[in-house]
Amino acid sequence: MGNEKKVSFRRDFAILTLSDKGSRGERMDTSGAWLRETLQMAGYKLQDYTILPDQEALIVEKVIELVDTKNIALIITTGGTGLSPTDRTPEAMDKVLEKDIPGIAEAMRAASMLKTNRAMLSRGRAGIRGESLIINLPGSLKAVKENLEVFLDVLPHALEKIQGEEGDCGMPA
Repeated sequence: MGNEKKVSFRRDFAILTLSDKGSRGERMDTSGAWLRETLQMAGYKLQDYTILPDQEALIVEKVIELVDTKNIALIITTGGTGLSPTDRTPEAMDKVLEKDIPGIAEAMRAASMLKTNRAMLSRGRAGIRGESLIINLPGSLKAVKENLEVFLDVLPHALEKIQGEEGDCGMPA
């Protein structure tokens, strides 16, 4: 049993807030600020916090920088997942994700549907690029809190697997 390989995984993260008004300083970024504080309290280390307008090319460029250049393990986006003409986050994910993890987005929508039927309108996604996990959250603080609660406990395992941990995915006995 002494041959087991223990992989320590990276726990760094970036927050990317996507808001036209927020990027112009016309709206406070309460969801991004709450995410930053909450993830740091959970033991994750902030590496980047950016507010951008919800423009597909800018989102693609920034996510690629965060993953391919800065090698950040966890990228959480907030905003741009709805039905407004300017909501472009899912379209940007088409250009950056190498693998989808539909279960995360499905679980968030399912949990949110217990609170509001409008949750079915969310187009947020989750997936992998390189060794990074990327998760899209809605823009409202209430929705961010509800959605993070859904997947926060599974983050360590997801990051371990993405970064090469070879153990089984079954729950420990």
